Amino acid sequence: MNQPKTTDNTSDIQNDLQAQVIDLQMSLAHLEVTVERLDKVITRQDRDIHTLQRQLQLIYKQIEGQDTESGIAPFDVMADRPPHY
Repeated sequence: MNQPKTTDNTSDIQNDLQAQVIDLQMSLAHLEVTVERLDKVITRQDRDIHTLQRQLQLIYKQIEGQDTESGIAPFDVMADRPPHY
């Protein structure tokens, strides 16, 4: 009589361990997908940042190359006040 209980206990333990392994495998697969998605987002954002940095450098070069006499005058708070002040 003791043997069937031991076999049942062993079977239950094996089933529990198998379920835990399956859960771990599913969690790992989910994490791998998440990491791949995040990697794609980070790669895109890095590319966008580099593009924006190049554009900003071009804008700075254009601003530095402009002559203030012939171009737009710098912003003056007092001169550009609305009339109701």
